[in-house]
Amino acid sequence: MDVTGRSFIEQRIPHRSPFLWLDRIVELTDQGIRAEKYLDPDLDIFRGHYPGYPLMPGVLLCEAVFQAGAILIGKASSEIVPTTGVPVLARIQGAKFKREVRPGATIDIEAKIKERVGPAWFLRGVVRVEDRVAVQVDFSCMVKKS
Repeated sequence: MDVTGRSFIEQRIPHRSPFLWLDRIVELTDQGIRAEKYLDPDLDIFRGHYPGYPLMPGVLLCEAVFQAGAILIGKASSEIVPTTGVPVLARIQGAKFKREVRPGATIDIEAKIKERVGPAWFLRGVVRVEDRVAVQVDFSCMVKKS
């Protein structure tokens, strides 16, 4: 099995196309994850988000970070198994949008665990495009039991 590709990702989070914002995992440790997503210029989102000057919506860049964070939490926690529990977003704090992301870009997505307090996981995420920060966001997740 490819431990970096789509099947690996889909075994760990419930998201599917067209709402899966990770293509592959570049690195996965107990404290951090790096992933990538190619933003195909033919994605429907670009037809409607600023026609004539298409941009990737910031909220979807954040979603890519949240999905990567869910995979990271799954690795760090024995209580998360796709059939019994899944991390869900509980809070978004301090999102900063620093750079436009255009069709055809490959985004580098990073999430790191800051701390765990009881059932809550606190993480920090960054999206980079061409090695430059596009989005920074702090967020928390909790495990929802199936």
